[in-house]
Amino acid sequence: MTIFLQSLDYQLWHIVVNGPRMPTRTIEGVVSPKPENEYNDNDFRMLQLNSKAKHVLFYLLEVTYEGTNQVKESKISMLVHEYELFMMHNDECISDMFTRFTTIINSLKNLGKSYHN
Repeated sequence: MTIFLQSLDYQLWHIVVNGPRMPTRTIEGVVSPKPENEYNDNDFRMLQLNSKAKHVLFYLLEVTYEGTNQVKESKISMLVHEYELFMMHNDECISDMFTRFTTIINSLKNLGKSYHN
């Protein structure tokens, strides 16, 4: 992730490590947030980098935990297959069967596919 962010823009990694930077001004030695009407081009670039860093992190997390659209469709297809062929196993008690069924239904719901009946 370090190399990926640095390859996009080295300052992105700096923002991820140190947190977002906000435009400030110093008046009589006191640092305070700068009002939006006083932003200059550098302030807008800084804010744009903050947003870009957040966007990249959200995208990486989404791909890591949800997968791409292809992966998502594949997971849905596999779970629908399990749902349609669902039956109790010989060595399974009712509570285990119910837990397995609930896991399939919840996984489908988390991926945006739900069954109402």
